[in-house]
Amino acid sequence: MKKSLGFILPGVLALAGCVGGAPSPEIVQQPEQPTQSAVSAPTIVVSNSILGSVVGDILLCAVGNTDSLTVLMPLGTDPHDFQPSSEQVASMVRADVVIANGLGLELGLQGGLEAASADGARVFEVAEYIDPIPWTVIDDGHDHGHDDEEDLHGESDPHFWFDMNRMGLAAELIGAELTAVTNESVFQDCATEVGTSIRTAELEVQSILSTVPAEKRLLITDHEALTYFAQRYEFTIIGVVIPGGSTMGAPDSRALAKLVSTIKSNNVSAIFGNTSLNQSVLEALASEVEGDVKVVELFVESLGGPGSGASTYIEMMSTNASLIAQGLRD
Repeated sequence: MKKSLGFILPGVLALAGCVGGAPSPEIVQQPEQPTQSAVSAPTIVVSNSILGSVVGDILLCAVGNTDSLTVLMPLGTDPHDFQPSSEQVASMVRADVVIANGLGLELGLQGGLEAASADGARVFEVAEYIDPIPWTVIDDGHDHGHDDEEDLHGESDPHFWFDMNRMGLAAELIGAELTAVTNESVFQDCATEVGTSIRTAELEVQSILSTVPAEKRLLITDHEALTYFAQRYEFTIIGVVIPGGSTMGAPDSRALAKLVSTIKSNNVSAIFGNTSLNQSVLEALASEVEGDVKVVELFVESLGGPGSGASTYIEMMSTNASLIAQGLRD
């Protein structure tokens, strides 16, 4: 498959070298729509709603609308098992550029991406360019099996958007790709503005999370999706319910028993789930623990609808930070 990056401007390359560092952005407003634009937008197909939000912001800044943007996965979709229709595969072939997360996140979409690429589509899988981190070994009783041939992901964790600094870089890389497709620098300029806005919004997220005491910064999640979050914002993942980085695995009774012990011994007050998934296993786990353990649903792999507090990427991250902080403080 072609994993096109087009060209990357020197400023973007400089940013790539400091992904892991703390941001020091200027305080700026959200990118404003231009009063007029003679630029024609490329036809863009994006795999999921989180990337779609960022691409949409770039388009609004550059051309004033998102008419040329198609997001394949509906809101609330689990990207691990999404299967595109034949018309959606055809839309990827017709697009000027297809933007996907990559690193095995969109497992069910992989065949469609390969088919589109084979038919001449320009496919850009962004996650491999943002210094992805390897899977973290969690001693929670599961055999996570990341080296097993049946593992549903590769060597690197695809959930990079939980590090807002990395998502800021992703916006800039997408802008470079759109500029390469169109030969119009406005897409790179607007992507730089969007990236700065994301890093600025991260300051609020950091402020919200700063209210969680150090001894409470312990996470138990439904699957391994918050490693970037934990690394960036100084939390520790002490257990997962479903082994591996996909939602398509299954918990086992021995590991769940060890999780109950872990929750009790660490006085954990919340287990974090995913709005895209059924919470019955997490509810059963919480009920096994003596005391008040809540199941808190986060927006993990999809945005929410209007009024959800997660209708954009920045809203999603702010809402998740508030839910995590409240869940762990109480």
